[in-house]
Amino acid sequence: MKTLTPTKAKQNLGALLARAAKGEDIGILHLPSGKIIALRPVEVYSEDYAFTEYGATPNEMKRVEKNLLSQVRKERKEGKLKTWKA
Repeated sequence: MKTLTPTKAKQNLGALLARAAKGEDIGILHLPSGKIIALRPVEVYSEDYAFTEYGATPNEMKRVEKNLLSQVRKERKEGKLKTWKA
């Protein structure tokens, strides 16, 4: 495992993330505790992302979705949003 200080890791973060994504073990030394914290890819599932990141309940997410869709429709009607065609 490649182990670095936080300062060295910050200087090369993009390259370190690319190497970790390819499966290389990368560790960053947490100086106060002396522990090594590993950089590893993880799977994120969209259906539980809002709950795990923000603690949002299913009912709260339904309200958020309804409000966002309403806002998008309003802004499209006002000409503030344009459809993007790939």
